[in-house]
Amino acid sequence: MHKKAIITSALPYANGEIHLGHVASTYLPADITTRFLKLCGVEAYYVCASDDFGTPILIQSERENKTPAEYVSHWNRRDCEDFAAFGIKFDYFYKTSSPENIEFVQEVFAKLDAAGHIYKQEIIQFYCKHDKKFLPDRYVRGSCPYCMAEDQYSDLCEKCGRVPEEITNPKCSLCGQTPTKEKTDHYFFKLKNFGAQLSEWLEKNDGLQKDVKKYVQNWIKEGLIDWDVTRDIHWGVPIPLEEAKGKVFYGWFDNHLAYISTAIKFLDEKGIDGKKFWNSADIYHFIGKDIAYHHYLFLPAMRMGLECEYKLPDYIPTRGHLTLQAKKLSKSKNWYIGLAEFLEYYPADYLRYYLVSINPYSQDDLNFDWDDFTTRINSELIGNLGNFVNRALGFTQKAFDGVIPDPGSPDEMDAEAESKVGRFAPDVRLLLEQNHLDRALKKIMEFSSYFNQYFQHKEPWKSGPGTAACVYNSANAVYCIAVAVSPFLPESAQKIWEQLGLDGKASDSSWNDITYGVKPGHKLAKSAPLFAKVEESDIAKYKEKLGPQK
Repeated sequence: MHKKAIITSALPYANGEIHLGHVASTYLPADITTRFLKLCGVEAYYVCASDDFGTPILIQSERENKTPAEYVSHWNRRDCEDFAAFGIKFDYFYKTSSPENIEFVQEVFAKLDAAGHIYKQEIIQFYCKHDKKFLPDRYVRGSCPYCMAEDQYSDLCEKCGRVPEEITNPKCSLCGQTPTKEKTDHYFFKLKNFGAQLSEWLEKNDGLQKDVKKYVQNWIKEGLIDWDVTRDIHWGVPIPLEEAKGKVFYGWFDNHLAYISTAIKFLDEKGIDGKKFWNSADIYHFIGKDIAYHHYLFLPAMRMGLECEYKLPDYIPTRGHLTLQAKKLSKSKNWYIGLAEFLEYYPADYLRYYLVSINPYSQDDLNFDWDDFTTRINSELIGNLGNFVNRALGFTQKAFDGVIPDPGSPDEMDAEAESKVGRFAPDVRLLLEQNHLDRALKKIMEFSSYFNQYFQHKEPWKSGPGTAACVYNSANAVYCIAVAVSPFLPESAQKIWEQLGLDGKASDSSWNDITYGVKPGHKLAKSAPLFAKVEESDIAKYKEKLGPQK
């Protein structure tokens, strides 16, 4: 772990509302990691931007009779608001259509071209005679030539994760007719020339997931193909060549460059040399498994083509997709839950807790299940953590007028409790550094469960010997939980912090503070239950709101 870090996540496409599937694999893990790094004293910044270009946006803006700029501006604002309501705390949220990113993308292309990594070639492109336009990317749907999955876009198979050289059984996404083929000039990036460099980078980078590296290396062994970075549409970053007038860059050429341009703009405005900071920091790119091809091949190859002028990522945490009630999410079939809608039902921390607890650091898909959500929130978050905090602080108020007592000499059980406190922070920290967020949260819950049992066995309500020690150790266990859980459940951590009678914010403390932080004589504030029970009758209503899959 370095003293500096830049954290990014796959850019939210400015083409519709954020739903639970979006936040589970990328934004929530990135937010938790950033908060944790800051607690550890790392100068960490989480930057993001809306992904504003591409054919889906052009298609949808045409359908809504809006300009693409008007369309993406709306979703940029809406996404930012939804993320904030969920507790996702970006240090800076910008857009790929910014003048800074457009200039940076054109500059990168010019450097790659000058270095001999770009060439022009006449190609045959799908063309719709009915709509009178070329059909790149999501203007075409068909079957994947690799795995034969049907109804896939021409630029990415969502089933196998490959980028098809040409889709099979193509159909125009607008009118459904079979397109013809016409000639057009496109520009290509020489991706296949970087196979050896990519293999070496994958082999040497221990921060990348082994399972992801393995199948990316298999892709390289099968043979890479040069990457078409041109699109015959009007919405995108213009290619800075007179002979390419009217053409723009493919969205995947420009969007990940916004990681760099956005970070540098933010840092430069803070008076920090953005480029120097980038190259001296740990770089994290949080993604879902469907875009591993782009982040493990396109992204590093382009930076290699720039002679690594901008540092390659140290970590690309890659997680699986979220399903809903064991079915694939689908907006068209109304089988999804919008983030804003969910937050009308329950506090953000309920969802943050549940999504982390079911989300391992792997490409395995995870499933949002309403009944499991109910059980975990009621039995774990409320029955364990909420119960312990309330009984420990509530009893201190009742028996000691809210003042932390001097513990006196510890007995054997107290000594074990003190040992638990000593091991707690290092154990959780190690798991967070390894990106095992679910295991780290589980460790916090085990700590809370232990102190629940400790409190029960000590029976302080009987006012016998050891009562003061029990209260002192329990209150400090609550303090430790407040700091440790703050990256996961920031609102709940702050409530605990305030009930402990502490000033400032739990999130502004230090990971090194996870020890005995409330001393004898400290006065607690008023305590109150942290959470409200999830009612099964409410869950039944939310299930009914989901439309059936067709």
